[in-house]
Amino acid sequence: MESIRPERLQPGIGFGSGSTGTLRSSLRPGVTVQSAPLLQPPTLLSSLSGTPPPPPPLQFYGLQGGSRVGFGAGVSGFGLCNPGNPAVLKEAVEAVVRSFAKHTQGYGRVNVVEALQEFWQMKLTRGADLRNGALVVYEMVPSNNPPYICYVSLPGGSCFGSFQFCPTKAEARRSTAKIALMNSVFNEHPSRRITDEFIEKSVCEALSSFNGNSEEADNPNTGIGAFRFMLESNKGKSMLEFQELMTVFQLLHWNGSLKAMRERQCSRQEVLAHYSHRALDDEMRTQMAADWVNREQGVAGTIAQELASTEQELEDARLAGRELRFHKEKKDILMIAVGQLDTVNNTTLPSH
Repeated sequence: MESIRPERLQPGIGFGSGSTGTLRSSLRPGVTVQSAPLLQPPTLLSSLSGTPPPPPPLQFYGLQGGSRVGFGAGVSGFGLCNPGNPAVLKEAVEAVVRSFAKHTQGYGRVNVVEALQEFWQMKLTRGADLRNGALVVYEMVPSNNPPYICYVSLPGGSCFGSFQFCPTKAEARRSTAKIALMNSVFNEHPSRRITDEFIEKSVCEALSSFNGNSEEADNPNTGIGAFRFMLESNKGKSMLEFQELMTVFQLLHWNGSLKAMRERQCSRQEVLAHYSHRALDDEMRTQMAADWVNREQGVAGTIAQELASTEQELEDARLAGRELRFHKEKKDILMIAVGQLDTVNNTTLPSH
């Protein structure tokens, strides 16, 4: 049984996963089930059981409307909701950039692109566990006309985008660096760490929201119990690090993979333990893309519909200054699927 366990935990949905199908046939990348609608991270854990799950404790990266902050102050008020006014977001970001300049380079204009890179280089030299180094990677959306859009991927995997109207590519890069620097700075505050106190408060809020009892919180087979398990497994990590982990589970849920794993008799704890230590890689993306190719072959237009929805979600989240990796990964997976579909169609066209 141990030898087949990793195969059962592959993200591909597979066909023939019913009671009459073989294990090997159920691991193929084809799709026979519909993916469930997108839920928030802790909610998706319920895909492995029928128990109502708890909500996420925080929306980690937006700004609470009306907040004015400086470096090291008011940090705990951030991350609770999206800003109701874009001007609030712009004002807060500029305040953080000015404060960062004051505390690191003295007064004066700060090059935010350089500052963001120096920030992560400083974390690396101080012993941060950055598996792929401290390099900050920018990606411009191809365009010949404004507004220009830029994304940045931080060393841990988090992604942010330009949140303002940017008339030049340089301005788009600066806008992206500003929002990423703000989140990077806030992420270092002690209030953004997962502690025993934070876990207890979050679990209590979840129990209250779902009228649960304390026994559910101690039972790993319930949604709330799995939520506690995830938090305790990441004790000491920052909100940014926890969100990076939850992105994997969000994608597995979006793709229908968690439901498929349950049908393969994978336990909740088995799935959590396996994917808590697995990075999102090209193999996982390719397997998910293959599932969407199979959906498209079953119902034409499926990928185009999902891609349009994903692009709108990405746009809304970018303009709100939110962390974007989940939306960005969805789009990338769907674009891989488009490429796979083109390959399949070209190889099946009759020769003349």
